[in-house]
Amino acid sequence: MLTIDDFVGRFDEEPGYLNFASVGPLSRSVVEEQQAHLELLRRGRFGSLAILDEQDERVRTAVAALTGFRDDQIVFQPNTSAGLMHTMFGVTGGVLLSRSEFPSLPFAAVRASEALGVLNPIWLETDGGPITPGLIRDQLTKNIAAVAVSLVDFRTGYLVDLEGIRQVIGDRLLIVDAIQGFSVVDAPFSVADVVVSGGQKWVRSGWGTGFLALSDRAAESLTPVVSGWNASAGDAFEQVAAPAAGAAAYQVSNPDPLAQARFAMALEDVASVGVGAISGLVAEKVSRVIELADDFAVPVISSRAENERAGIVVVEPAPDQLTVLTASLFNHGITATSRFGTVRLSAHVSTNEETFEMLQAAFTSFASAITM
Repeated sequence: MLTIDDFVGRFDEEPGYLNFASVGPLSRSVVEEQQAHLELLRRGRFGSLAILDEQDERVRTAVAALTGFRDDQIVFQPNTSAGLMHTMFGVTGGVLLSRSEFPSLPFAAVRASEALGVLNPIWLETDGGPITPGLIRDQLTKNIAAVAVSLVDFRTGYLVDLEGIRQVIGDRLLIVDAIQGFSVVDAPFSVADVVVSGGQKWVRSGWGTGFLALSDRAAESLTPVVSGWNASAGDAFEQVAAPAAGAAAYQVSNPDPLAQARFAMALEDVASVGVGAISGLVAEKVSRVIELADDFAVPVISSRAENERAGIVVVEPAPDQLTVLTASLFNHGITATSRFGTVRLSAHVSTNEETFEMLQAAFTSFASAITM
């Protein structure tokens, strides 16, 4: 078992990095795992490549440990978007979702609708506010077969109430894009029917890593439209057989075992220290960011309540002050994301004191510039 200090010690990104909601720098253990498996592939020593074949089971076991799904309900994916495409192309009926979700979700729904004509996107009206169980309940109709949400909103950092949504939608499928909270939010994934995530953000396993998890009910309801030769129920060299049963059908070709090794290593580290410990420390880091913003009157528009946030803080200066703020952050070495007239700052367990000092200096410069 890892302590939280052991876990933090595995990361050594440069100070000033506050952009984990975009991509998380890798840990040393993940890099070493990649290098070890890359060396196997480089040398091709007799019998050694069998280890690469073992990575699929390993990564499914690691995802199962963090989600509560069985390992046979999980299939590796190269990214969140691929998993969402598999899901939406498999749905028949209406899907309730918001247009303001990260594009992966509405794009998958619209592409599936345009291509097959069996999915009907039904747009959830939010009036710019968060997605809540009450909002969903008030817009449910009989023709809605599934509800799709993000665990954490990429624009606002808002953490949805999965249990509350499950209660109001009844036996409809609940589809969750978990990427902005997976591994830093102790979420009740068992209430969902579909959980999709990538590993390049908070898991910190790099691009090309992710998973799709399907409940038994989802596996029965969805159609594996894009299902490749390695996902068939029969001998692919003898015939074009029907897709395999369950999550295993949602593959196009053999996965990248090096990416699986990276993802598995990162997930095993998370499981060893515990999502609860990670979540608690991230909450402390986020509170520090909010306190610094308050100290310099930088308006925070993301939620302050711990039960409504994950690792994201969103600030929104006056429109004529946005350039000044982004320039101040840049000049003091802060890596963040600016879009939609806001700045998104996202902290992880390894966000250190030097980073907070750099952020304080950036806010000081900003405050001085706008009061001159």
